[in-house]
Amino acid sequence: MSDPVPLKTDGSGQVASATPPARGRSRLSDRGLAVVFTSPALLLLLAMSVFPLLWTLYLSFTDYSATRGGPAEFVGFGNYTAILTSPQVHQRTLTTLIFVVGAVALQTVLGFTIAYLISRRTRGRGVLTTLFLVPMMLSPVVVGLFWRFMLDAQFGVVNSMLGSLGLGQVEWLTRQRTALLSLIVVDTWQWTPFIMLIALAGLTAVPKYLYEAASIDRASEWFRFRTITLPLVWPLLLIAVLFRAIEAFRQFDLVYILTSGGPGVSTETLSFHVYKVAFLGFNTGTASAYGILMVLVVIVLTQFYLRYLNKLKED
Repeated sequence: MSDPVPLKTDGSGQVASATPPARGRSRLSDRGLAVVFTSPALLLLLAMSVFPLLWTLYLSFTDYSATRGGPAEFVGFGNYTAILTSPQVHQRTLTTLIFVVGAVALQTVLGFTIAYLISRRTRGRGVLTTLFLVPMMLSPVVVGLFWRFMLDAQFGVVNSMLGSLGLGQVEWLTRQRTALLSLIVVDTWQWTPFIMLIALAGLTAVPKYLYEAASIDRASEWFRFRTITLPLVWPLLLIAVLFRAIEAFRQFDLVYILTSGGPGVSTETLSFHVYKVAFLGFNTGTASAYGILMVLVVIVLTQFYLRYLNKLKED
């Protein structure tokens, strides 16, 4: 048995509390604790993001195939040269460009118009906003299957409505002229609420005293919109356009569900073409080069876009 801890008495003879034994100091500093707690997240980020990107960059310089045994053979910039000089790639790029410009432009106009109309209401604004946000909450696969049945040439609801109005049936997903338009319409239906939500946030943040001053000066509604509303909301709207353009550029879900790139290759975007090269043709090296080129295109265009936004902010 250990010896009892000696007790101390004060001047009045009462027993004072025992002195606790001194504890050792922690060997880890604040920086060490920060490293310990953030290391798992950093390692996971490296394993899930950085390493696949570096591995893809390496494979883009080889003729590696996932189904072929043996080591990958280094081919240099052969994959990049073949991609940049391929007429098929030029056609897919044009298809992707038409889809991105058409979908984003339509979503921007509709989203801002809906947000402007909702912002002018005093009653039911929350209910209307929630109803318009429902398409954005759905999975792209669910949206694709839903519209695939809606646009069916024989049993679709859209053609049934056209038939009841005395109009002919339209082969929405099986004709080259209407298939890409159908993709743009479906993507617009789902992602217009995203533009609307950001535009509505910008509209509600416009100071009220500016409109009050314009009312005192008897400014017209168009003058208020052109000189107050649009200039203040425009930078925020451009940020929404940037995010939507990036998402539309790598669109895959709707193309896969609705048309699978058909009829022919009329709706085959770059993302879907990369899927075919990688998982149907098993040309892993070429598909990796496609991925790296798409990343570089997004980075370069985003930098120019951000410079424009910064210049607009300074002005």
